[in-house]
Amino acid sequence: MRRSTVNELPHPPPGILAEVHSFLRGLGAPLYRYHQLVTAFQRGAQSFHEVRDLPSDLRQQLVARFGLTVLPLDVEAVRTGEQVEKVLFRTRTGARVETVLSRYRAGWSSVCVSTQAGCGLACSFCATGALGLERNLSVDEICAQVVHQRWSSEPGGAPKSVAFMGMGEALANPNVLTALSVLTAPSYGGLSPRRITVSTVGLAPALATLTEVHPQVTLTLSVHSPFPEQRAQLIPLERRFPLEENLAILDRHVLRARRKTYLAYLLIEGINDSEAHLVALARLVQRRSRPELFHVSVIRYNAAFGADPSFRAPASSKVDDFVARLHRLGVGATRRQQFGADIDAACGQLRAESLVRLGRRRPSGDPRG
Repeated sequence: MRRSTVNELPHPPPGILAEVHSFLRGLGAPLYRYHQLVTAFQRGAQSFHEVRDLPSDLRQQLVARFGLTVLPLDVEAVRTGEQVEKVLFRTRTGARVETVLSRYRAGWSSVCVSTQAGCGLACSFCATGALGLERNLSVDEICAQVVHQRWSSEPGGAPKSVAFMGMGEALANPNVLTALSVLTAPSYGGLSPRRITVSTVGLAPALATLTEVHPQVTLTLSVHSPFPEQRAQLIPLERRFPLEENLAILDRHVLRARRKTYLAYLLIEGINDSEAHLVALARLVQRRSRPELFHVSVIRYNAAFGADPSFRAPASSKVDDFVARLHRLGVGATRRQQFGADIDAACGQLRAESLVRLGRRRPSGDPRG
């Protein structure tokens, strides 16, 4: 979050800040009190009592009206590994969502946020999809994952980049557009849109809207197979919004924005790693409006709670070879750096385990019973 003092603020975003702004106006408090409050939360304050710039009686009034904090998330479980911390948050309504912080040796950090509690798209490789959709997260719940005290109070400060790659399909939640506006507003989140990545399996109408409203945000489209029938088995949404429809939107987007776009390819042993898949994927990229602006991000499959139990991870050398062969075909590609294998960091894993502790069964087909 931006650390400098706020001098001018746009209209408060919908959610808790708008309610606080309205409450302060109702009390007749001067506008600068709201400025002081926002600045304090930007600097890592997590409760009204920590906002020492406010008079004690005003802090007490805010606590009486809103509770101790404006942040709607409480930590329920944590796993830590080398360079990675994974947190299971509980919302005020009892929904559970996960957030992953990755720390880089250069001294900065990135946070992967969830946009839904669960997911309703039922992708066959995904832990979250096996849990089903509970609900969309609010703007406050999305943004709170970025500014939570667990990492905003660290020496390096709040995360310097944000990936909408956690639980849920980001573009299925209309609150994501507003959350992006809050995170990139200079007086609130202060993040460059180029430091934010939104990943989608291909909700075409919402993708088109995103490219118009936030054209500088980095986009990642999940491909996972260049063949429509097989892709529909992996990503059922293919039947409603085919890959080609989404790629056509990205074709127009890269011509306007001149921004590199990423195509995610989850490599699964014996499923989508053949020579035919490789060649078809390369041709798919070569047909794009600006092929040099489409970059394939190859991801090694990791076993996931609730995913198809027949799926297996390819050898690490096979992933590297797949990337090298794409290069030889003239396609920009890299192997995505993955953290968290030592803490079972598949999206949805901690939430799934919490549901088991609460007595709910694992999804059918999960090999662990």
